[in-house]
Amino acid sequence: MSFDTKIAIAVRADLATWQKLNVTAFLASGIAAAAPGVIGEPYRDADGVEYLAIFGQPVVVLAGDARALTKAHRRALDRNLALAVYTDGMFRTGNDADNRAVVAALPTDGLDLAGLAVLGERRDVDKALKDLKLHP
Repeated sequence: MSFDTKIAIAVRADLATWQKLNVTAFLASGIAAAAPGVIGEPYRDADGVEYLAIFGQPVVVLAGDARALTKAHRRALDRNLALAVYTDGMFRTGNDADNRAVVAALPTDGLDLAGLAVLGERRDVDKALKDLKLHP
């Protein structure tokens, strides 16, 4: 099945594994919250146990250095893509209010990105994230 839209999450390659996983989880929740139409139907196993619904389309996870993330962020903004960000300062907080304060304290071009997530037309997402590689 082919989709007109694409969900992509990019993490900074030099992060520790636990940080990459944490960033990916938080960023995926941002896409899910902003675009409930990308969520599929709940799952049910053969015994009738129901499980939560998840994205109804693939999610690509990419990696790059800080410079590549900054360039991708700018291109995503220029293309008006739905965008979620995770900055380095968010690793030092323990709640959503403090996370928002960390981001609010930084100018757009000064975000110290640990990762970003985008949702948009496939072609636009591909162009915005062109310098990033599939996460190994």
